[in-house]
Amino acid sequence: MEERWSTEHVLSLAPDQPSRKAAGKLSAPTPWSATGQGEGTLWGLCKGSGSTPYRTVVELTTPAYKCSCPSRKFPCKHALGLLLLWSGDLLAITATEPPDWVAEWLSSRQQTVERRAAATTTAPADPVAAARRAARRTTRIAAGAAELRLRLADRVRHGLADEPPGDWDEVAARMVDAQAPRLAAQVRELSYLPSQERLAEYALLHLLAGAVGRADQLPEELAATVRNRVGVPADTAELLAGPTVRDRWLVLGSRDTADDRLTTRRIWLRGAKTGRPAVLLAFGGPGRAPELALPVGRLLEAELAFHPGARPLRAVLGTRYGEPEPDAAVPDGVTVGEAVAEYGRAVAEDPWAESWPTVLTGVVPVLGSDGWRLTDGQHSLPVRTGSCPEPALWRLAAVSAGHPLTVFGESGHRGFAPITAWPTNGPATPLT
Repeated sequence: MEERWSTEHVLSLAPDQPSRKAAGKLSAPTPWSATGQGEGTLWGLCKGSGSTPYRTVVELTTPAYKCSCPSRKFPCKHALGLLLLWSGDLLAITATEPPDWVAEWLSSRQQTVERRAAATTTAPADPVAAARRAARRTTRIAAGAAELRLRLADRVRHGLADEPPGDWDEVAARMVDAQAPRLAAQVRELSYLPSQERLAEYALLHLLAGAVGRADQLPEELAATVRNRVGVPADTAELLAGPTVRDRWLVLGSRDTADDRLTTRRIWLRGAKTGRPAVLLAFGGPGRAPELALPVGRLLEAELAFHPGARPLRAVLGTRYGEPEPDAAVPDGVTVGEAVAEYGRAVAEDPWAESWPTVLTGVVPVLGSDGWRLTDGQHSLPVRTGSCPEPALWRLAAVSAGHPLTVFGESGHRGFAPITAWPTNGPATPLT
């Protein structure tokens, strides 16, 4: 029998808040019939508005979903409702042989996986063509970075006070044309920063644009950081073919951010043996949640391949050795003072590091005249504005009840962004 998922884990798969709400109405046995489970798969028929019930199947390992409903969201409310029904009570869905429509989907899915694997192994990339593409991209990025430096210098000469909203959108579009997407995203944000923060961001972008033009003169680790900061993609297959780190990784937190085009999921891990932090990124298109989902507070034994850089953090998930296991222990953390020092070391190696993943121990959330803060009695960190919904901060205060707790988040020059909390001897509480 499969191990039960938490409600929070199931809801983390939802593409948006309306899907979460709709799924809650389908989490009881009433609308379901012919449910079953076996070999890591759930299925069932869900009564809808039509005469024919919707056929819903969920493969738990990936996870993957299939439903006959017309919804363009992925996973749909029926798949989420089926998962909620199962996670609420493992015995609500009994083990049985899958019906023909489930077996056909599983067989078709396996064939697709095998075809993709065969295509990957039988059609290696042309190294000469790849080198030419990389050279062309490098030239375009360097030209875009040079133009950005001129624009920044020109803006400083004319003054920052009269900068109109959206004034940098044209420059951001030029960075997209130069094939530097992350650089474009940073440029686009300039128009919407508070005036007191603008000059500092100008300086950091000017430094980054200058580093692009002389990346061949930088130490390899720093040059890799520069390439990552402007958005030069790394080949996942090459990363996984290189050195990997096998450990039992504690899932510290998970958070989704979305815009009109993309949902980005960040999953933070820490090695139980190595103590090494890592962040995994997964993406989903409009109406689709990212496929990768790991339950917070659990341990996953796996291999990770890290993107190169001066202070490697982003990683790619490689071979897994089993499913995530529960971990009742509260993770070790550091004091506020130690967190500030650790972020300082990160900035010394990577000048563009806005934050660093940190577990604070023995802190209490307090609300003052200047907003929320986390204090350990000696020092305190402000909670970064907009980093956590206000109801979640009140929930954090309620969980604390004035007593110290452990909080995971990102610590940086703008404050601390709380993501997960552990009360004393309590389970992980995601702050979403």
